[in-house]
Amino acid sequence: MKRLPVARWLLLFALVSVAFGNSTVPAFAQAAGPAGQPKAVEIAIKDGPIPMRILVQSPADTEADLQIICLFRSDSSNKLHGSLIETNEKLNGLLDKIRNPMLFRGELGETLLLKPAGSLTAKQVLIIGLGDSQTFAPERMELVGSIAYREATRLGVAHPFFAPTILDGGLTKFTTGQVSEQVIAGFFRAANTEKLLKTAGTARELLVQDLTYLAGPQFASNTQEGIEKAIAAESRK
Repeated sequence: MKRLPVARWLLLFALVSVAFGNSTVPAFAQAAGPAGQPKAVEIAIKDGPIPMRILVQSPADTEADLQIICLFRSDSSNKLHGSLIETNEKLNGLLDKIRNPMLFRGELGETLLLKPAGSLTAKQVLIIGLGDSQTFAPERMELVGSIAYREATRLGVAHPFFAPTILDGGLTKFTTGQVSEQVIAGFFRAANTEKLLKTAGTARELLVQDLTYLAGPQFASNTQEGIEKAIAAESRK
């Protein structure tokens, strides 16, 4: 994810504030970034069964209890870009070290939990594998979204942050809206499963209170459209 000059951040923040300033926004964990950086722009997502927002921020800069990122299969053809490079640097090169077929393979649905020891500000980082980049389709992200919800629940995290990091994984042929629609559909599916289990008395209290979905400034609008499509589909069930 590319960094923007302060002036452009402020302009984007002003535009978003005008568009969403009159809406009722659920309370989220503070979105402040590291010292010296402007506050990240937030876009509220209305009418969802789970409170959500889009945060225009790199996963390398979030102050979250749980930051979720995604990685394609670990092979030499899948290079890191943008926010993944930033994250790797703040983890002192750990992503480069674990991205090895003999260690973290990055197969679809494979997970790895990190408790950063570098300069990353997130308390925990969950990596979810995306599998082969050459055969990737957005529908794959439905499973990823369900894993994100279930792992946040298992870890006792009420306010997870999610970044698909597909663009920064080197794949650019799908829109961010196509991806976000599938992620949120899977997130809802997992939430509905947990609700049913709780009603049956076979699951603990529902812990996930909201979701923060990260997007780059040029992709926030399309990401929002995808999330709203998933919400509309959920409301029709």
